[in-house]
Amino acid sequence: MKPVRRKRRKRARAALLGVGLDNDGGHKRITTGEKFLILGGSQETHERMTETIVKTFEELKQRGKPLEDVESSELSEIIHRSTPR
Repeated sequence: MKPVRRKRRKRARAALLGVGLDNDGGHKRITTGEKFLILGGSQETHERMTETIVKTFEELKQRGKPLEDVESSELSEIIHRSTPR
């Protein structure tokens, strides 16, 4: 008799991607992290996206939730509040 194999639930993978489309200076800006990638944009836009991502992950850490476990509506609210004005 063969042993019964139990299927392991694969843990969902998640990452954030930021794409800036307002670059006209010829620079190629790329910022990466463990669970994010930010591409392009003017210097100002790229810095805003980077700040938003950093604040978003800080908020997730305070809430004790990994990115994979956050509902899209909650993540949207966190990103909105983390965006510099």
